[in-house]
Amino acid sequence: MTSRMVAGAVLGAALFFAGAALADDAPKLTELSPNGADVCFGRVYDAAHLKAHPHQKVARIFFYHGHDPVSRPNEEPSSMSDAAYNGFLTTTVRGAKKPEWAAGWCNKEDPSDKASGIRCGMECDRTLASLKVDDKGRLILSNVQRDVYLDAGAEEDLGKAKYNEPALGSEDDNFRLDPMPADTCKAEFARIDPIDPAIGAPLRERLKPDQPFCYGRDYDDAHLKSHPDQMTQSIRVFRGPIELASFAAGGDAANWSDGADIAISVTTSRKRPRLRRPIPARARPISGAARPAPR
Repeated sequence: MTSRMVAGAVLGAALFFAGAALADDAPKLTELSPNGADVCFGRVYDAAHLKAHPHQKVARIFFYHGHDPVSRPNEEPSSMSDAAYNGFLTTTVRGAKKPEWAAGWCNKEDPSDKASGIRCGMECDRTLASLKVDDKGRLILSNVQRDVYLDAGAEEDLGKAKYNEPALGSEDDNFRLDPMPADTCKAEFARIDPIDPAIGAPLRERLKPDQPFCYGRDYDDAHLKSHPDQMTQSIRVFRGPIELASFAAGGDAANWSDGADIAISVTTSRKRPRLRRPIPARARPISGAARPAPR
């Protein structure tokens, strides 16, 4: 067996970074949050409602306006400032074990018009939803696109049958959501990718600026046999003498994990071992028809 070395910072960098994923100056919409606090709206549909609406896939739906409820404290801070997402939608369809989610920028369609509606846009000039608060303080969520969790043009790429499987149902629109505590939405978003308590604190807290480390795994024959498309036999992510010397020459001890050099060694079944090092460990932010009456 031979091997190949792949060195890259992105793989290990997410273990280090800290900071909130949304700037404190994210715009608040007074219609949704009169006092500027983060707000939550949601609804869990009962069996009777779902039976009466067979084309509605969504069983649970929550909308959160405010700071990012998905990112974690050990991820890289957002560089988007006041252009950051401020609207977050999560839904769980019938039979699903966990929710899907999407984020957008929510703003008044016409800031100069107090009666103007609110639109939440997404990348590629797509719409996440249109928002309106009724006289009882409930949030009406409309214009929810069936492909909100899919890439633009997914129907053309996948074909109608395969597109319909992950797409929302034809009755998944005009949702009427009740005001709920912000912690309720945070708990719902936490279901998307639950934190494993066995992992422990982020490495940026457990490791020291001048501390070497090595993490790795060697895959046995049984694992490789059950994963025939996996070429990797072993992997190491480490910080050794070269990386430590680089840091000592000009590193910032107070923010050592931001830009710390690491090395990654991957052994595969094709070529001789080769080592490239070091590489700055910087991650990139990961990321006319009639409608049914509100329900």
